[in-house]
Amino acid sequence: MPELRQSTRARAGSGPLTATVPREFVHRVAVAEILLTGWTRTDAERFTITAQWPRAHQLHVSPDRSAYEPLLIAETVRQCGALLAHAAYEVPLGHQFVLQELRVDTRPEHLAVGAAPAEPVIDITVTEVRRRAGRAAALRYDAAVRLGGERVATGHIAVTWTNESVYRRLRGGRTADVGTLRLPRPLPAPLPAETVGRALAADVLLSPTARPGRWRLRVDTAHPVFFDHPLDHVPGMLLLEAARQTVRAHGGRKGRVPVSFHAVFRQFAELDEPVWTEVSEEGGTDVQVIALQRESVVFECRVGAVAG
Repeated sequence: MPELRQSTRARAGSGPLTATVPREFVHRVAVAEILLTGWTRTDAERFTITAQWPRAHQLHVSPDRSAYEPLLIAETVRQCGALLAHAAYEVPLGHQFVLQELRVDTRPEHLAVGAAPAEPVIDITVTEVRRRAGRAAALRYDAAVRLGGERVATGHIAVTWTNESVYRRLRGGRTADVGTLRLPRPLPAPLPAETVGRALAADVLLSPTARPGRWRLRVDTAHPVFFDHPLDHVPGMLLLEAARQTVRAHGGRKGRVPVSFHAVFRQFAELDEPVWTEVSEEGGTDVQVIALQRESVVFECRVGAVAG
């Protein structure tokens, strides 16, 4: 598959025009949710990817528009893997990707929103390529995110993929009609938005329960960011944000602010059954969050937090 050219010249002296990568390569439908603008291969398993971050966003920028959120770093690093899988490792479009592990560590003091959209550069090192029948079937890679030459975050992702027919067998028929896989309406009542660091009730993912320290996940399949397109399971980015909100809710109004996530995705979180989150342990600046469905752990995340 040929490398993508993401800069075009309109006329002599006009300078390069910036475009995003094709939305199919990062598994997004809304063009506004595409963060990556181009890529180059610098060595056999090393790549440099460019991106642009918006100055305002429903989830990825703080409610007061002063800072970029860690979830933005996670989504940027996730998109890098999807892009490289298709463009560099020739994974066919239409294959189903399954996120298995994600680690993101940020330096919030370098993530202030400026007078123009930030244009980070992401250095990717692929540390493992698993192959099946001669074709790439999984990637593990490290990411270093730079702004103006300053390293502002690091990331690590492990992801696998499979073709549609294998995925359908794996899911046991749950993909037969995505339209039927919907949680009952109305959604359970949300926590107050300010207790989880959000401005809008529509972005609150937690609902209070009778059990202290446990919250029910609010999965709105109409949410324009988490469900940019129909899915047959709870997406990984939603679970990461749920971990972030769980830490905020656990800490109270003046609690700690999450800045890092070390997450493992154990199994699919289904849309048509309740999911619960709770803090399983904490020590120092770290808080361990788990998500359960039918009392089985489907997701766990060690969240690093600093004083708010």
